[in-house]
Amino acid sequence: MTRPIIVFDLDGTLIDTAPDLLDSLNHTLAAGQLPAVDETGFRRFVGHGGRVMIERAYTAQRKTLVADEHDRLFGIFLDHYTLNIPGRSQPYPGVLEAIARFEQADYALAVCTNKYEANSLQLIEALGLTKHFTAIAGQDTFPFRKPDPRHLTRTIELAGGDPTRALMVGDSQTDIDTAKAAGIPVVAVDFGYTDRHVREFEPSAIISHFDELTLDLAARLIESANGKKVS
Repeated sequence: MTRPIIVFDLDGTLIDTAPDLLDSLNHTLAAGQLPAVDETGFRRFVGHGGRVMIERAYTAQRKTLVADEHDRLFGIFLDHYTLNIPGRSQPYPGVLEAIARFEQADYALAVCTNKYEANSLQLIEALGLTKHFTAIAGQDTFPFRKPDPRHLTRTIELAGGDPTRALMVGDSQTDIDTAKAAGIPVVAVDFGYTDRHVREFEPSAIISHFDELTLDLAARLIESANGKKVS
């Protein structure tokens, strides 16, 4: 029987990348001759990606952002971010222990993220986590990305897993909508990057710390979704 699999989102779920993404945003705004954003108030936009972060920063400062300039600034953002990986990014508390817990129980682990694949691989490798994941799929790994459910199901396929024995863990409406569309249960963390509380999107379960992502919780959610025992 195929072993069960847990598929994690990356930014805002496994890794707190906000400090570095916000550093790159402020570097980019300086190139556009705009003042830096308030990092505390802007964290909720981090999960939307660099393009949206730049757009929101311009909107907040009532500045016009034309398409060519948007493209130029996004290139600056991406270059700065890539050159500074891993920077201050770190796994969230309890992540390493959760990984060990599920590996010991013979779960496969994978990552499905809307971050570019190269940046995802670079970050995960820099933090010494690559060996734990049987597949790492970014926004450009396939011709589609979350919330398209095929991004998740193809990641599971790439990892040698079975969608009927899978669980998604994420921090946003995009993650939750993706898992639901794929018919896969989803655990939402409530400490990630979203401007609305994850309860509004009705995930299968919500956790506030990775200590709460237990073997029992994962097994119950997979069993409930598919009517199969997880061994």
